Amino acid sequence: MNVEGVISGGESESLELKRSLSEWRGIIETVSAFSNTKGGIIVVGVDDNKNLVGVDIGKGTIEDITNKILNNTEPKIYPEIKIAEGDGKRLIIIKVEEYPFDVVLAFGRPFKRVGRNTVRISKDEYKRRILEIHKKEIYFDGQPLTEARINEIDEEKLREFVKKAREVRKLDVEEKESVRNILKKLKLLKGNALTNAAILLFGREPERIFNQIGIKCVRFKGMDVSNEMLDFKEIEGTLFTEVEEVEKFIFSNISLRAWIEDGKIRREERWEYPPKAIREALVNAIVHRDYRTPSKVQIRIFDDRVEFWNPGRLPEGWTVETLKEEHTSEPFNPLVARMFFWIGYIEEIGTGTNKMIKWCKEWGLPEPDFQVRSGSIVITFRKSKLTDEYLEKLGLNEHEKEIIQLIKEKKKITSYDVQRKYGVSRDTANRWLNRLIGLNLVERVGRGRTTYYILRER
Repeated sequence: MNVEGVISGGESESLELKRSLSEWRGIIETVSAFSNTKGGIIVVGVDDNKNLVGVDIGKGTIEDITNKILNNTEPKIYPEIKIAEGDGKRLIIIKVEEYPFDVVLAFGRPFKRVGRNTVRISKDEYKRRILEIHKKEIYFDGQPLTEARINEIDEEKLREFVKKAREVRKLDVEEKESVRNILKKLKLLKGNALTNAAILLFGREPERIFNQIGIKCVRFKGMDVSNEMLDFKEIEGTLFTEVEEVEKFIFSNISLRAWIEDGKIRREERWEYPPKAIREALVNAIVHRDYRTPSKVQIRIFDDRVEFWNPGRLPEGWTVETLKEEHTSEPFNPLVARMFFWIGYIEEIGTGTNKMIKWCKEWGLPEPDFQVRSGSIVITFRKSKLTDEYLEKLGLNEHEKEIIQLIKEKKKITSYDVQRKYGVSRDTANRWLNRLIGLNLVERVGRGRTTYYILRER
């Protein structure tokens, strides 16, 4: 920094000159004033005539003034403090960013900058400023976390994210840039303070600051929460880590069916729920949850369904029916959503719930159920109602149950498919299919050679 150039115009709305650190109370009042105005720079080691007189800087000098600022401002302000030289003299440069989220107090009193002067904010103006700030909707993920330091960011995870985002979405950030520059370009800093999103996404121990971010995963026996828990895990870590670990839990607690089709060598595999829909619901719960509440996201797995419990509410004016229609994207945590977008986990056009519906239908499953229950948004994926237990009750034989399963896998079949699979005549195949039609399980579509069979919507 060219100190002489900076101070040449004298004190102003954004520049304060102090002779020495003995004026530390005035320095802290000016920190409050700059925070409540448009930011500014304090240069220590300059007299009233703009002469450089220098500062005696010992081993603990910078730490001492830093602590004095932290201990006497509310909310705590972390200015950027550097040592500079000019005309052979050592100076201290204190750079203060505007703090738009609250009125910053020094020694319990608010200050502002008027021209070259630091002045007290009146009680009436203080009340007005507080009201104006609170009228604005401030997203949780964008709020500054003033007690967190830059070394709490996991540098390796941050750089891995940048590498992936460059590959997936052509993110215009270099992996080799400094951690601070990367965070700044990702808009994860407010002034010099880390945002909540920065810690949620890239913190070394985000759960130390945010107890509520863990995800509770439970596999219940049967179909009721009052039954025994067969598996339980509470997963913590960054939001990206949670996605990976929760997916592992889910897929270790649902079934994977494998088979080899007639005339083929390669084995076919199929999860009982569409993996893409599971991922979408999980990411939806993490990105859109209300992190202000102490409740945690819950994943509940039963014999007949999987439930995603997301603490929060729908946007103003929305109902669960809105989720089934075309709608805009209105994330409660836009910074978090943006980071998930950069690595391809989500789109930004409000298509997530519509895709879940589409994927479940393609899988031969009922549409997912969307509800608002007990302060949470709940998404439920259900197995096909044509379960083995249900088919047993209808008295289906093994061939008929296998035909139902065949239609689930292929979406539609012909009479010839049945003849070839079981080596039976056309009359026998048609008799089996007609019985399933009579039980209201299967529907015939088309006529003559174009005839095929599908499962009846239930």
